[in-house]
Amino acid sequence: MTIAWDIVEPTDTSILEGLNKKVIRDGEKRLMLAMLESATEDFQKYVLANDRRGKELFEAAEEWILETDSPSFFSFVNICEHLELDPGYMRKGFMRWKEAKRNSPPKECAKKSSPQAA
Repeated sequence: MTIAWDIVEPTDTSILEGLNKKVIRDGEKRLMLAMLESATEDFQKYVLANDRRGKELFEAAEEWILETDSPSFFSFVNICEHLELDPGYMRKGFMRWKEAKRNSPPKECAKKSSPQAA
């Protein structure tokens, strides 16, 4: 699978979907992909969380993504490298996405228009 890195957004789910569709026979790689998917989901789902649990999930995902010197086999760096993803590029994409999400105006709920009496 060849990925044109100059046009790919690291938080684009199609990257993970593409890797998932690829036949991954190695159990460690399947586990690595599941860990990356879980961290990505928590990062994106809880980036604007106000409750304690949501904030904790976001912070845990962000810390894992930003960790650069972890000796763990299942660190973000090792997982990216085993899945043939550039960890630095992915990190920058996560941080750009987070800033854009946090700096965008909150979405307003669509107001229901009430029928007016004629």
